[in-house]
Amino acid sequence: QVQLVESGGDLVQPGGSLRLSCAASGSISSDAHMGWYRQVPGKQRELVAVIANGSRDYADSVKGRFTISRDNAKNTLYLRMNSLKPDDTAVYYCNVVVTIGHTEYDYWGQGTQVTVSS
Repeated sequence: QVQLVESGGDLVQPGGSLRLSCAASGSISSDAHMGWYRQVPGKQRELVAVIANGSRDYADSVKGRFTISRDNAKNTLYLRMNSLKPDDTAVYYCNVVVTIGHTEYDYWGQGTQVTVSS
């Protein structure tokens, strides 16, 4: 069983920065697929950034502004967000995919609110 707890969400002005953290408990391999997603009311949850096997990928809307990273020793995933825009306002969720044998298990955190507004 894996539990994910996000933190770091806040109210920030346009152009500001935040760092989100996702602390994971349970057994997660160092190359497990982990990612950040976000959702606004009335819209589908969308991918923001993923990291797996050392590779990173980003949504076009955040490329050059957001950076995903992980600290395997601390079992923690991060999302550094710079040059924030009002359109970045959303609840941000941490995700990890754990593969056991031929079965993939999807785990989600409870979300952390990011609000970008002046």
